[in-house]
Amino acid sequence: MKTMTLAPPLPSTISARHPEKAHRPDQPVAKKPDWIRVKAPGSPAWRETAAIVKEHRLVTVCEEAGCPNIGECWEKKHATFMILGDTCTRACAFCNVRTGLPGAVNPREPGQVAEAVAKLGLAHVVVTSVDRDDLDDGGARHFAAVIGAIRTASPHTTIEVLTPDFLRKPGALEIVVEAKPDVFNHNLETVPSKYPSVRPGARYFHSVRLLQRAKELDPQLFTKSGIMVGLGETRDEILQLMDDLRSADVDFLTIGQYLQPTRKHHPVIAFPAPQEFSALQEIALAKGFLLASASPLTRSSYHAAEDFAKLKAKRASKT
Repeated sequence: MKTMTLAPPLPSTISARHPEKAHRPDQPVAKKPDWIRVKAPGSPAWRETAAIVKEHRLVTVCEEAGCPNIGECWEKKHATFMILGDTCTRACAFCNVRTGLPGAVNPREPGQVAEAVAKLGLAHVVVTSVDRDDLDDGGARHFAAVIGAIRTASPHTTIEVLTPDFLRKPGALEIVVEAKPDVFNHNLETVPSKYPSVRPGARYFHSVRLLQRAKELDPQLFTKSGIMVGLGETRDEILQLMDDLRSADVDFLTIGQYLQPTRKHHPVIAFPAPQEFSALQEIALAKGFLLASASPLTRSSYHAAEDFAKLKAKRASKT
């Protein structure tokens, strides 16, 4: 299998995608260890997925966030669709998605996503979005429209949403949950002490409460959250975060390695060894999560279809 290591984007790419980060001092880009290896994209199945995404003029987080697993996932025709445009209203220090003033919401997007899901023959689909703080509902009604369109076009496809925090958008969460996704995912991203430098536009305990409220609204809903390590957090902080999520009755936790997109983003402080991820996964399971996935290349939607099947089996075994 052909593999590749990940190189930072060129300076011209940085200024074009991240003008809001141009004033930040350069941060050193740490050399990646040998275990950060990914499958190089370009197989016939990968090209077919790329063609379907392009044909329907869709945005994927796989491309926009520079996901290291795009070669593997697109070869399996697994793409994570990013709705509500390609421009985020926030400027998180870890994220490679463009920041700025977003354009108008595309009313045809729900149908375009649904048609692509049907063409790809997806048994399980993940739909995420940029933050849209400019919208009165944060994009919640658009999420609901996408869920409804997929249900119509592909009735047997299960749907996972990875939403923003809908901060200061009363009623937004209720709109999304009422649309009946199968999995509600919202990532904490990091421990609370790192929010001011890593995720300054968000509030840690609001995110925890969002996940808790989603389960209160629909107890049958699977809830999920993910974090990155390597941002300077301590092990004790990770364990406390696990406890916070369990107190919110979250079912599934993902833990992956933070990879610095450009020299203007937050630096990588550490590359924990694979066995450290394995230990965190075991601890998460011991704390009561139905499912936990931890590895250097784990991402929220990585192996999402297989993990959804495991979630259902775990819940069934406990009833």
